[in-house]
This record gives sequence, structure tokens and C-alpha cells, in this order.
Amino acid sequence: MTKLTSLTIRQALDGLKKKEFTATELTEAHIKASEAARHLNCYITETFDHARAQAKESDARYAKGEARLLDGVPIAMKDLYCTENIRTTAASKILENFKPPYESTVSGNMFRDGAVML
Repeated sequence: MTKLTSLTIRQALDGLKKKEFTATELTEAHIKASEAARHLNCYITETFDHARAQAKESDARYAKGEARLLDGVPIAMKDLYCTENIRTTAASKILENFKPPYESTVSGNMFRDGAVML
């Protein structure tokens, strides 16, 4: 099997649907890769615990046959998009502790469809 962090979105969705791996396994592979690459400074805010919870919810939907369009697919959310109650800074000192009280349209649509935010 291809390395989980090298899959396309289509391959990830197919593998999840065929139960070749779980959303939790896919998410953990991406978390480990992200942790190994911290020196690259790719994330302003890591949401790995949140991702694990989202992956668990995705696994439950797959088990019930209720998977959504992007269910279980790990994503990195640009820090410009408000994510409800999760620090969103837009890489600005003025917003360094801002936790939006609402979800942006972009993140809301991704979460509605089951994406997992790293």
C-alpha cells in the first residue's frame, strides 16, 4: 500500500470507503509527519487533539454508512480562515490570541463535509 501521507484525496476516500485504513489511522499518519516537520514552521496553530476527535467522528459515520463528501480526509486550514473557538491569527501580532466566535464559510463547508483539520 502507498504511504498514507502520499495519497491523493481520491485515494484516501477510496481507502476509507473500502476500510483499508480508518480516518484515525490516516489522521495519525499526518500528525506524525507534521510533528517530524515542525522545524519547517508549517502551522501557526496545531489542532491535533481536535483532529483526533474529528477523525473518530468520521470513523463512526463510516461504520454507520453515513460518510460525507470529505469524511476523514486530513487538511491544513489556512490561518486566514476563522475557525470557531480555535486560535486564528492571520499571522498578525494584533490577532495573536484571537479565537473567533464563528466559523468561516470555507471551514464550515469543509467540516460539514467531514474534513479533519490538522
